[in-house]
Amino acid sequence: MKKGINYAILFFAVLLSATSVVQAQKSLQYYRADNSYGVNVFETSKDSVATFEGLRVKVGGDFALQFQGINQENSLNNLVDLESNLNLPTANLNLDVQLEDGVRMHLRTYLSARHHSEAWVKGGYLQLDKLDFVSEGFLEGLMKYATIKVGMDEINYGDAHFRRTDNARAIFNPFVGNYIMDSFATEAFAEVTLQNNGFLAMLAISNGKLNQSVVSNQNSDNKLSFYGKVGYDDYLAEDLRFRLTGSWYTNQGLTTGTSLYGGDRAGSRYYSVLHTIEDGGSDFEGRFNPRFNQLTAIQINPFVKYKGLEFFGIYESAMNSEEQGDGQYTQLAGELLYRFGSREQLYFGGRYNKVKGEANADDPSIAIERFNIGGGWFMTKNIVAKIEYVNQKYEGFAADSKYNGAKFDGLNIEAAISF
Repeated sequence: MKKGINYAILFFAVLLSATSVVQAQKSLQYYRADNSYGVNVFETSKDSVATFEGLRVKVGGDFALQFQGINQENSLNNLVDLESNLNLPTANLNLDVQLEDGVRMHLRTYLSARHHSEAWVKGGYLQLDKLDFVSEGFLEGLMKYATIKVGMDEINYGDAHFRRTDNARAIFNPFVGNYIMDSFATEAFAEVTLQNNGFLAMLAISNGKLNQSVVSNQNSDNKLSFYGKVGYDDYLAEDLRFRLTGSWYTNQGLTTGTSLYGGDRAGSRYYSVLHTIEDGGSDFEGRFNPRFNQLTAIQINPFVKYKGLEFFGIYESAMNSEEQGDGQYTQLAGELLYRFGSREQLYFGGRYNKVKGEANADDPSIAIERFNIGGGWFMTKNIVAKIEYVNQKYEGFAADSKYNGAKFDGLNIEAAISF
């Protein structure tokens, strides 16, 4: 706890020292704003209003704190008692640097996270929207539509990762928790995205690894993963935005399939749920990883916004692609919000999320179901306060499993700052 307090103090020190610098800076090119203006932004646009005027460094950060009031139970009656109290604060330090015209770098450090109270680098990438550093106008016709990203950071599989909480960056998530089958992987990758008149297509490779190593053995076979996305995102009328994308991911190795749904090293947003009295539990309880060593996954995401009314959905299938593997899990989610106020600074709504499937075709099917309802207030464009009620239950698990008859429910209040 002391480490968490120290990092929270460090976060505010960085905030105070950097505020005047950030206010004096001009916008970065091809960049998603770190405030309410970044809500409902997915891939960065090719229409950048910022002009390059030399090297720019933006020092930013995120801070989040929750008050959690959750109760839980299961059939074995062996879960720890949870009381209503504050969770350990989380904090990020972000560096974004405009290096050249159309060339930008991002680096995020977790100053404090649930799973790691010490500071460590989450990841970063280099984004290229122009290649003028090679020679003036180099491949200008292609780069008018193309974006190249290379790094060790979250990969662009699906659209859910654009709306989730990344440790302390909670400003884009209308609720507190992320999705049950949380497709958020931090891997070494290279992506090429094309955008034109609302249409987008992306193709990418990754080594499929969360932890990097050049050694090949029974725990690390170092084979590539491939993923991509196609879709459409544009206004069909003045107040009607429509987006529909389909993504796929497949790993060729036999040891890297667990990364896609287990690549978030910050930990679950619901603290200490499903921890037992005898053995405790992991920092990742409350969500589900199929843990297929080799998998193929698809995710389809509709997004519709008409004035203040907003819908986001997920259909996702994670399939075991090992030889003789026939397990499969399906995730469904729907999120309906209404945003209102002069700048849509207030919102309320609900989210339904369910994962169902089996590790093998001969195994009984299990299901995890969650319902959230809540709302929030952007006090300023950089500060959001939100409250939610969550109810999650487990079905189909073995009689001797802690998940048999398990459920948790209660209220969460979260305050988050991003700049």
